[in-house]
This record gives sequence, structure tokens and C-alpha cells, in this order.
Amino acid sequence: MNPTTKRHSRRLNRAGALLVLNVCCVLGAGSTLNAAPRQALHGHVPAVMSQLASTGRLAPTEHLDLAISLPLRNRDILTNLLQQIYDPASTNFHRYLTPAQFAGQFGPSDQDYQAVIQFARTNGLTVTATHPNRALLEVSGAVADIERTFHVALHTYRHPREARNFYAPDVEPSVDLAVPLLAVAGLDNYVLPQPGARPQPRNLKPSAPGSGSGANNDYIGNDFRAAYVPGTSLNGAGQMVGLLELDGYYLSDITNYEATAGLSPVPLQNVLLGGFSGNPTTNTIWVAEVSLDIEVAIAMAPGLARVIVYEAPNNGSSFLGILSRMATDNTAKQLSSSWFIFNNSSADQSYLQFAAQGQSFFQCSGDDGAFYSGIPQWADNPNVTLAGGTSLNTSGPGGAYVSETAWNNDDGTNGGGGGISTSSFGNYDIPAWQLGISMAANNGSTSKRNIPDISMVAQNVRVLYANGSAGTFWGTSISAPLWAGFTALVNQQATVDGRPTMGFLNPALYALGKNPSYAALFHDVTSGNNTNNNSRTLYYATGGYDLCTGLGSPTTGLIQSLENYAGAVWVDFSVAGPGTGTYQDPYNTLALGTANVQSSGTVAIKGPSSTPAAPFISKPMVLNASGGSVLIGH
Repeated sequence: MNPTTKRHSRRLNRAGALLVLNVCCVLGAGSTLNAAPRQALHGHVPAVMSQLASTGRLAPTEHLDLAISLPLRNRDILTNLLQQIYDPASTNFHRYLTPAQFAGQFGPSDQDYQAVIQFARTNGLTVTATHPNRALLEVSGAVADIERTFHVALHTYRHPREARNFYAPDVEPSVDLAVPLLAVAGLDNYVLPQPGARPQPRNLKPSAPGSGSGANNDYIGNDFRAAYVPGTSLNGAGQMVGLLELDGYYLSDITNYEATAGLSPVPLQNVLLGGFSGNPTTNTIWVAEVSLDIEVAIAMAPGLARVIVYEAPNNGSSFLGILSRMATDNTAKQLSSSWFIFNNSSADQSYLQFAAQGQSFFQCSGDDGAFYSGIPQWADNPNVTLAGGTSLNTSGPGGAYVSETAWNNDDGTNGGGGGISTSSFGNYDIPAWQLGISMAANNGSTSKRNIPDISMVAQNVRVLYANGSAGTFWGTSISAPLWAGFTALVNQQATVDGRPTMGFLNPALYALGKNPSYAALFHDVTSGNNTNNNSRTLYYATGGYDLCTGLGSPTTGLIQSLENYAGAVWVDFSVAGPGTGTYQDPYNTLALGTANVQSSGTVAIKGPSSTPAAPFISKPMVLNASGGSVLIGH
């Protein structure tokens, strides 16, 4: 090569190197010419923004917390499995999964999860929490990095109904990532979870006078058990209640409540998430909600092994981390939220995991009366048990149940939430367990999800809160933790009898609600309504299920009936025809005993004398030549 050719070659090499360098700079560090196609996400721009003008932009250096969710795998298989888990005709009835099994079968792959973690870090975001089910990743970052990562601009707006500003993205987010994402929570704070409890005004006459043991005849302590579960010695021993909370509480308020109500102290375990310190904020209503939830759960189940208080800051996305942690811990089998947490595809995935693992999750149904245009904010997901509210009358302090009416203050504002799932927040078809209920008299839907499912008292309740304050409160947020405490009683009995826990309660509740023994299991609330200023004709309490109080409130008899139904087990037999053989249940919880198989196919089980509930009597069933399986205790 002559000198001139060599000089031309060096120029070309330098030009080529410069071209490659410029391409890399355009693509960004770590990118290649084969970068992932841009993935569009949906449902992140509040609809109200089309009617509002921006008041500015978030500061580029301001930090936000986000929750990135990945979709579960094998959703069709999961749906089918859940149908089997809650179908007494299936031999998978109440064969719950462990968190590890759920993650292995339905969680996103570890490869995809690690790719999302790397994507976040590469874009300047800090990973603040990971979750074993790999369905949620919590991150934080500066607004400038968040806007660049998700290709949005975060504008500020004046809230149309609340005295605050909110922020939201100008367009739907998108990401340069091949791994599919489900949603990104925290890009807006238009809707913030709110507590369901409110101080009860003294100048507003309640629809039913309090007749409890507390000040002002408020209900407190043993009043709830005397009204709903008289005569039972069950107290929740060995069980744990988990509470979703978006503020802190003062321990002294809880110990003072226990002392005032004559209750023994119940251990409390705080699980602090999302960087929350556990210190209560200055918002006394939020703080009161936390105290209320703890206090009434203990009042209904005063022998609980402990109450687990999952606490996080109320930033609009942290509740997703609480739900995921509740599921992956799988420690408390009865869970409750008294905060109006909005429908979210990420939350829906936690509800599926709760059901698959045998956890009961209760959500308050709302305090604004009837929903005339669908459920506006909180979870009406079919895997959640929605708790409505009543006004309770008893015979006196610590006295027996007398009556209940649907909670409504008759001023057009507050009342127990109820309605049909037809809003943009949630639009769920009617679940199988709600079919077969006549909606002719109650104005319910035969095609969409109806709420609430059940109810308890939501008025005239004493709360100690905010480091020494005390007052009368109302709200369906009282009903939800009461139902969690009630379920602890049922699960205590099931554990003693070697049965599985109740799990998602609605299939069993509605099956019993359609049973001829309904009146002995539920207080059927047939008077009152939850009409309001926006809904003058809906809804009125009726006999049976209605959209004010659901199936009603519990009686002591519901405890054993739930155990018999939801705690039933499939048992394998070694004999087919008349005669005697041995049996063993698939959970290995029932001791070996004898099975007397009659010629009709009815199997009568007689366990050993140590078996508390022996004998069990099964439904008639044809057994094959080598024996077979039959459902016991149902």
C-alpha cells in the first residue's frame, strides 16, 4: 500500500470510529442497534385531566416512589385452579398453595424480574424493595429520570374536589423494554387512599342509639362479641390478623383501650414498608383509623396470637407493597383494609394470591351510601369480601343483639356503601357464587358484581387514638376488621379440628346464604336504606341479600357452619362396598379411623375418640372398586 492509500485508509477508520461513537451516544449507554421496541402502557392518565389546565411541572429534582408491576404467568391455569380450590366437588378443594408454589407456577420468571431491575437501575432509578413473587418492584427516583424513563412529562393540576394540587403524566407512559409490564403506580396522585372512619358528629342524631359499655353508650370491647357471637369460648387463640395501614399509631392508645374494655393485652407486630418510620402523622383522622382497626379486631378476637400492622406512607402506590407483603408473608390468614384503596391491576394480582393461599381479605365498602354509577374508587374485585355497615341495637351495655338497620344518617351524605360494578374503576362480571340470588326486590344486577357481601355495625363505636384522644366514630371501616376478627374465631375452631383455614370466604358465605338454614346463620337486615343526595331511590334493605348490607351480619351459628363447609376435606378410602376399611385425608390432619361403607354408597366416618368432631357424615357418593374419595364435614 502506497503512502497516499495508507493516509486515506486511516481517515476512513477514524471516520468509521466517529460514526460508531455517535450512534452509541444517540442510543444511550448500554444500548445496541437491536434495542427493545417501545412498549406502551395504558390507564395511567386520569380522565379528569381533559377538563383541567396544567398549573406547572414537578421540579426535576423532586423524588417520587413508584411500584412497577409485572403480569402473572399462566393466568388461565390460575383461574381454573382457583375454581377448583373453592369448588367442593373438586378434590383440589382447599388445597392451598404456599407462596413459593404460587411464585413458581404463576410469578414472572426470575430472568424477566432481573431484567426489569436492571432496566430501572440503568435509567437512574433506585430499587427500594423487591418481592419474592416477582410481580412487584418498588423504586424511587428524581422526576427528571422518571420522565425520561417513561417518556412522560409530569404536570401539576388543581384537584377539582379536594383542597390540594395533584400531579399526573401528560401522556400514557411507555418503556424501551422487551419484558412486558402490567402497570406503573405512582406516576400520579390524583386519587389517594382515604380512611373509612370518621368522627361521629354530636349534633347529628344517629339512626340507632348506641347501647354499648363505652362513654356516650358507645360500643367497645366485649359489646361486639355479646351482640354477634354470644356463648362462644373461641377467642382467636393461635390466629393472627393482618391490617393494611397508611399511617402510624400510638401504642398507649391500644393499651388504654384494652384496659378500659377489660381486655388482656394482645401482642402487636409492626411491619414498616416504603421507608415509613412508624411515627404517626399529624392527620388525626388517618391515625384514628389505624387505632380503630387494631382495637375492634382485638375486641372481636381478644385471644389473638398477635395483630400484624403493615404500615407504609400514603403516597398513592405504597398500598401495593403492603398487599404484596401480606401475600408473600402468608402469616395472617385473615386480612383487612379500612382504607379506600382504588382498583388496580397490581392489587388484583395480590387478591388472586390471597385466594390461592387460603387467606381471607376484607375491604370496607364505603361511607357515602349507594353508588348510583358504579363503584367509584375502592376494590370491588371478585376475590375480595366487601363489608358494609349497619346501625346496631342491643339490650344494653354488654347486652344481647336486638336488631339492626342499614346504616344511613338520613342527611344525604353518609351511609353504608353498596352498588353494582359498572364504573371505569372496576367493571366485573357477576361471580359464580353470587349467581342464584334473586335480585328482583333489591335492584341488584344479574350480570355484574354486586356489593357489599356482608355487614356489621358501623356506628356508635368508641375509639382511643392520637395519643390520648377518644371519640365516637362511624364508617364501614369498623365492619371490615370486625369481620377479620370473626374469621379468626372460625379459623381457630378449624385448626383445633385439624381442618384447613377458610380462605376466600365468599363462596362459602353465599352457599350458606342460599341454604334453608340462612336465618340461623345470619342476622338478615331488612330495614333501612343507603340512599343519598345522588341516589334518592337506591338502595333499600330487603329480605335476604341486598345492596345495603349484603347477606347481613353473623351469628354464633355461622362459625360452625363455615367450618363444616369451608373446612371440609376430601378423604381417600380403601373400601368400595359394604364393610369396614381405613381412611386418610389428603392434608394428613385427620387421624386414621374406620369407614363404614353402606350399600347405598353413604359413608359414615367414625374417627378415634380423640377426634373432636367425630363422627363425620358424608354426602352419598359412589366409590370405585378400590375405594375412592369423599368429602367429609360438608
